[in-house]
Amino acid sequence: MSLFESQAPRPLADRLRPTRIDEVVGQDHLLGPEGPIGRMLAKGRLASCVLWGPPGCGKTTIARLLAEHTDLEFVPMSAVFSGVADLKKQFEAARGRRAGGRGTLLFVDEVHRFNRAQQDGFLPVVEDGTITLVGATTENPSFELNAALLSRAQVFVLRRLDDAALELLLSRAEATEGRKLPVTADGRAALRAMADGDGRFLLNLAEEVFALQPKAPLDAAGVAANVQRRAPVYDKDREEHYNLISALHKSLRGSDPDAGLYWLARMLAGGEDPAYILPRLTRFAVEDVGMAEPQAVAQAIACWETYDRLGSPEGDLAISQLVVYLATAPKSNAAYKAHGAAARAARQTGSLMPPAHILNAPTRLMQDLGYGAGYAYDHDAEEGFSGQDYFPDGLERQRFYSPVERGFEREIRKRVEYFDKLRAKRKGAAATGDGET
Repeated sequence: MSLFESQAPRPLADRLRPTRIDEVVGQDHLLGPEGPIGRMLAKGRLASCVLWGPPGCGKTTIARLLAEHTDLEFVPMSAVFSGVADLKKQFEAARGRRAGGRGTLLFVDEVHRFNRAQQDGFLPVVEDGTITLVGATTENPSFELNAALLSRAQVFVLRRLDDAALELLLSRAEATEGRKLPVTADGRAALRAMADGDGRFLLNLAEEVFALQPKAPLDAAGVAANVQRRAPVYDKDREEHYNLISALHKSLRGSDPDAGLYWLARMLAGGEDPAYILPRLTRFAVEDVGMAEPQAVAQAIACWETYDRLGSPEGDLAISQLVVYLATAPKSNAAYKAHGAAARAARQTGSLMPPAHILNAPTRLMQDLGYGAGYAYDHDAEEGFSGQDYFPDGLERQRFYSPVERGFEREIRKRVEYFDKLRAKRKGAAATGDGET
C-alpha cells in the first residue's frame, strides 16, 4: 500500500455507515419491532428478499447488517459487472461454507440487471438454502424480475429518506466532525432539499460544506452557489416515467391545477420529452373532458402546435397553460364510455346489415331489392327530424351516450332528451297511421 493510499481519508458517508440495525434511519416500517424484517430477525431467521428503493436509502447497508445479525457470510456482487461464471463460482463457494456449517448471504446489487436466464440460475440454490439471496434494485421488481424468482423472495419497499431522517444524518455528521455545519437554518433546509431523499448524497454535500470553511454561515443561496444539486430521480423508460404521468393525469381529472402543474414541472425537470406529454394531455382532453368542453381538444392541439413552434423553454408555458385549462374544465367521460359500449356491441352483433331504408340504391337491382325504400329525408320532416330507426334489423335500439349535467354536456343532454321525445312522438304517430313514415 502506498503512503498516499494509507493516508487517504474515508468519505464521511462511509464513516457514518450504520454498524447496527437500529442505527439505520428512515426504514422503521421494515426494520422496527413490528416491521417484517424486524420480526424475522427477532426469530433468528432471514428469508431471501429483494430490497426495492431509491438511491441512498440504505439497501447495501441493510444487507450487510442482516448478514452480521444472522451470522451469515456476507458476499457482495454487482449484476453490472458479473456474469454466469461469477455466479457459479459463488454458488460453489457457498456450498463449501454450508458443508462447514456456515451459511451465505449473497448480496446482489442492481439485481434487475441480470437477464431472465441468469435470474433462473438463482432458483435451485435459493430453493435448497445454499444461499440467502438479498437483491437490491431501484426498479420495480414486478417489471424487472421473473415470476419464479419473485415467488421465492419477499419484496421489501424502502422509502426515500424524509426530512426528519435527513436531519438526523446531518446531526450525526456534525457529531463525527466535532463541529457545526457552517450554514444558517435555511441553508440547512436547502441541503436537505437538494439531497432529494438520498442520504448518501446529503452526507457528500455536508462534507463539501465542511471543506469550504466559509467566513460566515451559508444561507440557502450560498449553499446553492457552492454545492451541486442532486439530479431528480427520473428514468424516462422506467417506472417513475409512468408514475408521474399517472399523477399528472389524475390531478387533472381531480380538477387540481396546482397539483397538475407540480407533476408537469417534475416531469420536465427530469428531462421528460414534451413530445410524450402533449399527446397524453390531448388524450385527456378527449377522454376526461370530452363533450363537457368541446374546445378542449382544439386547445390541446393549439398548445401542442405552439410548443412545436417555440420549443423549450418558452414553449413549456404553453404546456402549463394547457394543464391549467384541462384541470379547470368541466369533466365528462360520457363520450369515452359511449365509444367503449358501442365497440362491445359491434363485436357482439357481428355482421348485421344496416336496415334497407338507409342504404343507397345506385343500380336498378338494388332498387328492386328495396334498398332505400321508405327512407325519410330528415330535412323535409317536421322539425328536421324523422325519428326513423337506424340500427340494424333485429337489434333493439341501444343507448350508448348518456351526457352528464356538467359543462356543455348539460346543453347536449337537453338536445338528446328533445330528440328522444320527438322519436317517441313519431313512433306513436306511425303506429296509429297519423304521422310521417
